[in-house]
Amino acid sequence: MPKTKAYAAHAPKAPLAPHSIERRAPKEHDVVIAIKYCGICHTDIHQVRDEWDKGTFPMVPGHEITGVVTAVGAKVGKFKAGDKVGIGCFVDSCRVCDHCRTGFEQYCENDPSFTYNSREQDHKTPTYGGYSESIVVDENYVLCVPDNLPLDAAAPLLCAGITLYSPLMHWKAGPGRKVAIVGLGGLGHVGVKIAHALGAEVTVLSHSLSKEADAKRLGADHFHATSDPGTFKTLKGSFDLIICTVGTGIDWNQYLGLLRMEATMVIVGLPPEKVPLAAGKLIEWRRNLAGSMIGGIKETQEMLDFCGKHGIVSDIELIPIQKVNQAYERVVKSDVRYRFVIDLASLEKA
Repeated sequence: MPKTKAYAAHAPKAPLAPHSIERRAPKEHDVVIAIKYCGICHTDIHQVRDEWDKGTFPMVPGHEITGVVTAVGAKVGKFKAGDKVGIGCFVDSCRVCDHCRTGFEQYCENDPSFTYNSREQDHKTPTYGGYSESIVVDENYVLCVPDNLPLDAAAPLLCAGITLYSPLMHWKAGPGRKVAIVGLGGLGHVGVKIAHALGAEVTVLSHSLSKEADAKRLGADHFHATSDPGTFKTLKGSFDLIICTVGTGIDWNQYLGLLRMEATMVIVGLPPEKVPLAAGKLIEWRRNLAGSMIGGIKETQEMLDFCGKHGIVSDIELIPIQKVNQAYERVVKSDVRYRFVIDLASLEKA
């Protein structure tokens, strides 16, 4: 394959800058995709800044990818040139462990090949993400984007969408169930839309009342400010399911107190510090504290089809690649409603 234009961080905490990468020549089961859009996830920022101490540089971030198929390998049966497709957080897995064989490739026991800052299944070849012109991926890890969803606003569904859809489905959000979403950001706002479409009674718990109007517009039935201590008294024992999307160290014990008997709080945000946990909050009403990470390929396709049926996409701010560093700073300041998406056509000017 010829050289491919991209944006990369050349060292930890370095600003993203123009870069050139080489994609592999397509194999018989590979799909070649012209990337049209890529969402910016806070995970991109953590990894570019090496905040998880696992960075390999130069790093091309991006795992919320949408585009169009330009070519397919000789044995590809699922896709053809011109198809609207997406790539999420991983591009391969071992395919033979119990988790892979049961549709949970994201939990691959031999490590999935994440879309960037990872290795292919040969454990040698580095992966590069969606801040680039094109990508080559095995057809089994490529997703169909419904025709009625615009590729730009659909891009964040490949991470934010599945991150919320998976726990909402696993813990049976739906009619007659009271669901609380903690945090109304890039993850939370999509969660509100999906939970509403599932028929649940949806409450948003946010630090202040500043996003109440947005929450109601997105489908929330109720909104409460967690900065008000009275909130935790008023809502004690109210919810069947709480999904915590925030990545800061809030007091989980307060939120566990909002669960009904045998209800569950699911963590999808990743705080940088350890969060103290009082066992009594779990014991007193047989409550559960759980975690969830994205979804497998089958479930991610189900999510996209569900979003297509209900017309769900992310609320986005579209930017050229040249503004990515400014966008990173704004994400850190929570200055976006609600997801940045990069228009990769702008790479032509890089």
